[in-house]
Amino acid sequence: MATPGTPPPHRVVVLALDGLLPFELGIPQRIFGKARDAGGRPVYEVVTCSVRPPGPVETDADFSVMVGNGPEALATADTVVVPASYELGPVQQEGILTPELAAALAHIRPGTRLVSICTGSYVLAAAGYLDGRPATTHWMHAEHFQRLFPRIDVDADVLFVDDGDVLTSAGVAAGIDLCLHLVRRDHGAAVANEVARRTVVPPHRDGGQAQYIRRPVPEAGSAGTTAARAWALGRLHEPIQLRDMAEQESMSVRTFTRRFREEVGVSPGQWLTQQRVEHARHLLESSDLSIDHVARDAGFGTAQSMRQHLQAALGVTPTTYRRTFRSGTGTGG
Repeated sequence: MATPGTPPPHRVVVLALDGLLPFELGIPQRIFGKARDAGGRPVYEVVTCSVRPPGPVETDADFSVMVGNGPEALATADTVVVPASYELGPVQQEGILTPELAAALAHIRPGTRLVSICTGSYVLAAAGYLDGRPATTHWMHAEHFQRLFPRIDVDADVLFVDDGDVLTSAGVAAGIDLCLHLVRRDHGAAVANEVARRTVVPPHRDGGQAQYIRRPVPEAGSAGTTAARAWALGRLHEPIQLRDMAEQESMSVRTFTRRFREEVGVSPGQWLTQQRVEHARHLLESSDLSIDHVARDAGFGTAQSMRQHLQAALGVTPTTYRRTFRSGTGTGG
């Protein structure tokens, strides 16, 4: 219960479908349920519902789960999360909703934030929520997903896609990345990092699911790019050239760039910008350094350059970001 003067927790309703994967069903509770503001108060309320009246829901394991809420709970959600299921039937085979699922989704209020984990994206797609939008799903299903829903711009290489009010994650554990991203977006990096520490996972994983797709095994003795990334992270405040990173691995620029993309899923330049943005966020939240000083320490050189990069990555200016998240409480959804 919210204390006087504080907004109520953001309500996350998780839709449990027959054939669900217990691991994925538990991700929203584990991530959102552990998020606290600077005063130790929960910033989310997580509830689970079924498409039927309260009762058991079958899983893909040798047990079922007892769900205490029916589909009416979806009408109370600020965010709806749809985890994967192995029994989607016509949703995954033909791209159409069952009458029962369609009736359940009809409870969702306009403006509610929608999130899918793994193949839960099929549900959002069949309901039309992803039409004309970018989205992702488990890489093993990406080609089929694109064929079934040609109006969706499918990106099989990323861990998640944030399209504002509709977000989709790649396979399985990428749901953790997406939920941590939402905590970070709603309440800042400090809150998300604390949840990540409690969950014993990295607050941000490099690259996308491209690095998990089976590819030809590299030749024996071929080098990676780990040392170059560690070297760059230790000197983000300095100008870093692509050739400097390649030299750390004794590779040509061309070979290094190809190997880097294979391992991380993005180009060295994109990765470096991501790291600088994350470092700038940390400094804006945790220090009293001036905007100019933060820009220099993060390697952007000038406040104007940092402003452009943060605006592109986060949709806000450094000053607005600091004002929102400096206290660690955020504004929430």
